[in-house]
Amino acid sequence: MLRVRGAALAVALLPAAVAVVLAVGSATGHVPEGSAPAAARPAVTAAAVLALALAAMVATVVARARPALSPTVPIPEETAPDLYRLVRDLADRLDVPAPSAIALTPDCDSWLEDRTHPAHGPPRRFALVRARAVAAPVLVIGSPFLWWMRVAELRALLAPVVAGTGPAAHPDIAAARRFVRGLDAAVAVAAGRPHLAFVGWVARLLLGSCREHAAEMERGVAAAASERAQTVDYGLRIVAQEQVGLAYAGWDRLLNRVALPAWRMGRWPSRLDAGVVSALTELSRRDRLAEGFASRLGERPACDLLEEPGLIDEAASLLAARLFHGGPAEPGPGWTPVAWNQYPEEVVDRTWRLEAARLHRVLDDIAACGATPGTPGPAVAPGPDVPPGAPTVARVLERLGGPGGGGIGEELELRLSAEVARDAAREEATARRGALGTVSGSWSGGLAPLFPLQPPRSGRELLADHVTAMVCCAAVDTAGAAPGLDWLDGPALLVGGTRRAGLSRTVLTLIEDGDAEPLRAWLGEVGVRMEKPVRLM
Repeated sequence: MLRVRGAALAVALLPAAVAVVLAVGSATGHVPEGSAPAAARPAVTAAAVLALALAAMVATVVARARPALSPTVPIPEETAPDLYRLVRDLADRLDVPAPSAIALTPDCDSWLEDRTHPAHGPPRRFALVRARAVAAPVLVIGSPFLWWMRVAELRALLAPVVAGTGPAAHPDIAAARRFVRGLDAAVAVAAGRPHLAFVGWVARLLLGSCREHAAEMERGVAAAASERAQTVDYGLRIVAQEQVGLAYAGWDRLLNRVALPAWRMGRWPSRLDAGVVSALTELSRRDRLAEGFASRLGERPACDLLEEPGLIDEAASLLAARLFHGGPAEPGPGWTPVAWNQYPEEVVDRTWRLEAARLHRVLDDIAACGATPGTPGPAVAPGPDVPPGAPTVARVLERLGGPGGGGIGEELELRLSAEVARDAAREEATARRGALGTVSGSWSGGLAPLFPLQPPRSGRELLADHVTAMVCCAAVDTAGAAPGLDWLDGPALLVGGTRRAGLSRTVLTLIEDGDAEPLRAWLGEVGVRMEKPVRLM
């Protein structure tokens, strides 16, 4: 990278060098007046001035462009003295500089991040190398690791990461990384700005020239750090890597199946990291391959290294909601925290009732448009004083029963897809407006990156989810059932205090085959009154 930088500087200075040679030659008589070199001197001088001006512009933008930083939760030393002590002891054992600070990311990853750009504030600690000061990077730790891993496992996991502070303190490596980050930031600054188009072109050209060199350098740095860390807790590193895979699986399921339904309705679970422990403990209980993992829970968890783990968990949970869903940076109206003991009532029950209401609203729209089912199945007569359009399970069975769902299944799928798409568009617009603030000034332009956790549901999946929600509402209202939370699967229906199985299979039979009998039998076993209207949102 430094050779690429030197070559770019040489190209920028070449016209100036030629102009100086011509000027000196004319002054000393070596370039006679009237000769071709003398005649070209004004044009070469003008080209040199232009090249220097453009080079100065590019250099200024690269120097002033603020490199992007990962959104994190900062951990001041006074809030986690034991964690800082562990990291420093680890750095001493590895004979490398200690990280300048520690931060958490709401993801299953850990890395070192250089935050020495002037706009990011002064670094907290420096390492003296070759008589010059090189700022130590910040250690970023995945927050799920702190809650799931034991202290010894975390130390083994962080060993190769902390070992990377050694290469990071090398002046040439640090300079090469600063050059690449500056180019990357310049590309972002120039994007969409016509007057900086040339700067963007040069930055992209230089980045392309550096790509292979940068990748090779980082591979070498990682290999050297891993080799240095071999002397620290080698046996535990294997166990820690197993825990990384398990933590990632549990974290992914928790976000997709538990957190996402809450985020969609303006609530954010405030203890996601504590939740991942429950999810992984449940996974360990269910999966025979995970036997023995639960015994680890008797050892000291790494989150004990924090003075206030609950507050840190809440901050990381809010950042996760913003990163993966685009929620606002702070709680407020329409964006409030929810505790795990409130989740079934505040999220599960409300989600079911919202989807049940949407299903009956679409059924009303179809009825108002005069849609006629093709071959309706056996009708389920509504009970006395109950109107035909009342929100009952009987109405859903009547409309979907029969071959092909009574001819209305496809219409329901299309209309539900359109309704959900409109709601999603409104949700995304609200999320983008809420993301205009910044977290520690870490997002360029103030816009949070949005990472959709799940692909859009198909029309068939939407219809199945809405019918299931309707049945769950009826079970809660008429059969004494209750909403619940399954740590791995999300919303669950509890009958008699235990999760009731078999509902999804009977709903799919109704939708795909138009056969309502399995679902009707399931409802009878649970004691659901199909003719009684349910409460909607």
